[in-house]
Amino acid sequence: MMYYGYHRVSTKEQNLDRGVKGIEDFCKQKNYPLQKIFLDKMSGKTFDRPRYTVLKEDVLRPGDTLILYELDRLGRNKKEIIDELRYYEDHDIRIMFLDIPTSTIDLSEESDSMNKLITDTINKVVIEIYAMQAETELQRKEKRQREGIEAKKARGEWDDYGRHRVMTPDEFAKQYKKVEQGKIGSLELMRQLKMKRSTYFKYVSEYKERHCYE
Repeated sequence: MMYYGYHRVSTKEQNLDRGVKGIEDFCKQKNYPLQKIFLDKMSGKTFDRPRYTVLKEDVLRPGDTLILYELDRLGRNKKEIIDELRYYEDHDIRIMFLDIPTSTIDLSEESDSMNKLITDTINKVVIEIYAMQAETELQRKEKRQREGIEAKKARGEWDDYGRHRVMTPDEFAKQYKKVEQGKIGSLELMRQLKMKRSTYFKYVSEYKERHCYE
């Protein structure tokens, strides 16, 4: 029997230390001989992650135990989480989530079959609830991101495909009037605004469209 850990963070997060330390501390407390913790810095929207795939397909064997700091570190889609758990159950691989205490209870030595059944049932129900919460949280996050992008687009603060604008159309119009008035040339304005040539002339085109210029 081998003990392995897995932890994942999104690419926007700084590090994996909190989850790693949590798994290590738990194993020390329980005297579990932790072999290795596999780490990914990827979104939880997909299970196609390099280290997770290696762990699942090449490392874990029947009788092994997989430990995660939190259930949503496994994934963010309820159906896919349940499918993964079914895979581990079918392959006789135990999985523990440290944020779900019932999943860490050792039922192998439980003599009372009824207690064992009740605990196992409660554990599965709690896991389903946590999986649903993980999916709901992701959906809310994506909704907020979409609304934020749309709001920025409406204010003219968001350029093509999510790239942040160098400046708003009104700010550019104020600067571009100096070119129209012959005070400076386009090359000098590009230098002052620190714009690339393509970006500058894109803004010029937008400006002329707004002001009905040919």
